[in-house]
Amino acid sequence: MKVVLFGATGMVGQGVLRECLLDPDVESVFAIVRNPSLPQHNKLREIIYQDVSDLSAIEDRLSGYDACFFCLGVSAVAMKEEVYKRLTYDLTVSVARTLATLNPTMTFIYVSGAGTDSTEHGRLMWARVKGKTENSLLQMGFKAVYLFRPAYIQPLHGIRTKTRWYGAAYAVMKPFYPLLKVVFPNYVTTTECIGRAMLNVTKRGFPNPVLESRDINRTCGN
Repeated sequence: MKVVLFGATGMVGQGVLRECLLDPDVESVFAIVRNPSLPQHNKLREIIYQDVSDLSAIEDRLSGYDACFFCLGVSAVAMKEEVYKRLTYDLTVSVARTLATLNPTMTFIYVSGAGTDSTEHGRLMWARVKGKTENSLLQMGFKAVYLFRPAYIQPLHGIRTKTRWYGAAYAVMKPFYPLLKVVFPNYVTTTECIGRAMLNVTKRGFPNPVLESRDINRTCGN
């Protein structure tokens, strides 16, 4: 399996990259990042590319892939809708259109979020934009599209978030994660489980294009 990975330096993306590099079925990972910070590995190739909303300059390097794991995302806190839409919907759809043209047999997996609004008409701005993004991806000409909607994600294996206050919250919650897993099994998952679930869904499929936290946990093999 050959994988294209977006968002490899983010918290979720780090977890997905780790699982890709550990999986014997993954032949190579092509990571598109803004800053060089990834570990050296014989399976991994990275390219520094600033404007992923326009991939025309590297289109010749984007063919022949089996899967795209799209882990890019920004927080909607204090952000105006038009800005959030540009950084979420416009960017994601632009990438997907390019990849669908070059790789029609590709499986595309998008990290969305719990509470995403598929109607696109709900009260929460971020949920409407995520819903619009999901709906557009489902109309693309890929072999398959899967939409991951995790709720709480616990980072494992030394993985850290770049957002300071998120990092502080994760540090506080880490000792309580085993309890959360018991009390709220349908609403918590880990970076490891998301990565494994992406690989397993790509290999074997899933009956529903939308995977909530409970589906991610069931599919990851843990």
